[in-house]
Amino acid sequence: MNKSYIFYWIVAVVALIFIGRLAYLQLMTDKYILNAFNTSIKKEVVYPKRGDILDRDGRLLVTNSYDYEIQITPVLLEQGFDTVRFTQILGITLEDFNEKMDKIKSMKGYSKVGTFPFLQGINRDDFTRFQEQMYNYPAVDIVKRPKREYRVNSAGNVLGYIQEVNNAYIATDSVYYMPGDLAGMAGVEKSYEHHLRGEKGFNYLKKDIRQRTIGAYKDGANDIPVKNGKTLTLSLDYKVQRLAEDMLVNKRGGIVAIEPKTGEILVLASSPVIDPNRFNVPGEIYRMTKDSVSRIMYDRALQAEYPPGSPYKVLTGLTAFEMGVTDSATVYTCQHGFRYGRARMACHCGRPSHKIKSAIERSCNTYFSKAWLAMLRKDSMNIEKSINEWSAIMKSFGLGQYLGTDLPVGSKGNIPDAEYYNYYLGKGKWNPFSVVSVGIGQGEILTTPLQMANYTAAIANQGWFYTPHVVKEIDGNPIKDSTYTTRHNTLVDPKHFPIMIQGMKDVITNGTGRGILTKSFTQAGKTGTAQNPHGQDHSIFVLFAPVEDPQIAIAVTIENGYWGSRWAAPMATLIAEQYLLDTIERKHLYDRMLKGDLRSEYRKQEITRLKKRGWYTKPTKYTVDSLTGDTIYVHDFAL
Repeated sequence: MNKSYIFYWIVAVVALIFIGRLAYLQLMTDKYILNAFNTSIKKEVVYPKRGDILDRDGRLLVTNSYDYEIQITPVLLEQGFDTVRFTQILGITLEDFNEKMDKIKSMKGYSKVGTFPFLQGINRDDFTRFQEQMYNYPAVDIVKRPKREYRVNSAGNVLGYIQEVNNAYIATDSVYYMPGDLAGMAGVEKSYEHHLRGEKGFNYLKKDIRQRTIGAYKDGANDIPVKNGKTLTLSLDYKVQRLAEDMLVNKRGGIVAIEPKTGEILVLASSPVIDPNRFNVPGEIYRMTKDSVSRIMYDRALQAEYPPGSPYKVLTGLTAFEMGVTDSATVYTCQHGFRYGRARMACHCGRPSHKIKSAIERSCNTYFSKAWLAMLRKDSMNIEKSINEWSAIMKSFGLGQYLGTDLPVGSKGNIPDAEYYNYYLGKGKWNPFSVVSVGIGQGEILTTPLQMANYTAAIANQGWFYTPHVVKEIDGNPIKDSTYTTRHNTLVDPKHFPIMIQGMKDVITNGTGRGILTKSFTQAGKTGTAQNPHGQDHSIFVLFAPVEDPQIAIAVTIENGYWGSRWAAPMATLIAEQYLLDTIERKHLYDRMLKGDLRSEYRKQEITRLKKRGWYTKPTKYTVDSLTGDTIYVHDFAL
């Protein structure tokens, strides 16, 4: 056969294949009919309703309302678009219009045939006014956008906020997110974004030659239904959360309460308290983020690291028992303090000697310093081995590491080990006496209020805990994530806990916490006064109740609060009272907490900071302090 005929046959077959494929795509499928380049069919996004957020009792905390958004398709602006009239309708200038269009054109992934957000946050009245005239502007669509509506005015640190995604965020999931979309950026809004956001729907609409909608394409057969977001039920008890936040007014610190049997977070309060409604005020998130004085966006319950002070002594006692260096019969003498070398650690326990129970009750520095030394001397030839054994036990309580909660921020604190001291002090250059303050919860040890509440829950459970978490149910179904349903056992034998718990109970009945004793329920707790190099000591307290059947474990840290029984202990017992009894019986104690004000301490601290940086100048005139009502000198750097 002539070679030229073979060539023509090949060309004819290839042409038929192309023609057949083209016919199939055009006549048998909607792939190209529905393509965004075909302007006779409009792909309309249907945004899902973001999931509601409830507290553990079903109280609605966060829901949705709606704003409207004007979207624009740049390619259609070229078809006789009346820019002047359009800007008059919107109430903007031509300069505003051009600036917004320049911003759209600078977006990553910009295309003339794409649809982009032009004007956001339009209220219902303006929407109605615009809608009446938008048919004259085929390049423009008005889209209904959900926004968060907060039904409470606190707990902003837990709830978080949503915000428009940027290019970097879109890149993390470019299949779903588009310019103008909103996503969770903090709190549970961020942690549970994929549950809360839902799934977008899409409607395909037929347009006439003037780009007016004339109906659904194929009666909606190709439409993709929207899937609304799931409802989150938090473990938070909002009534108790609000009590904690009220008591934190004019103070700084963190309060955490956990249900010991489940690890569910009942209270997660940080001060200054965030009113979540501020998230909806334009520019307010930025202003709060830039607040370098009160640091309102800094969650002190999850992120702040404090020396735990005396509440940590219970863990020292447990570890000494577990390591076999002390027991219930061990007695240590106390001569109003503890001397080591030329240094002396003061003690105000008021007794000449102690066993473990009375040492906890009276918070004896000497007892726990000597117990700590005994641990480090367990292996007289190898202090590194001893401190590493202690460190491992501490970490089994969730200290010195990220707890793995379902919230997007947190700190791991610090539990030192041999490697730590070898690095900072030098190998062979440290000994039990040079790190003795760790035994009483000072020195290099740091914990967050969440970690303190968690180890208090572990003590209440006599040796085990669940990872703390703030979401209880998703769409009415209990959480199944093994992270929060797996029980963690500490490295301390359960047999060592009862005597420690009795000592903590005695703190309330006879010891340093007797000022919060109540007949309504039993309590086990431990006061703490953590030394602070930047001002007054921190007030710290841990508590669980009732002792016989623990239902709540609490940790309170009040910055510059002087001592544990002054602020932290009353707050902790009132939180337990509200949760267990659903009322406040001790009104006098409650009123004292509400009226408490530590702003003068923070003012002194800030002035000291400014002086160190050379930013402080002498006041030049008088004014009335808006914080305290006092008449004070002011200047450019006054607080």
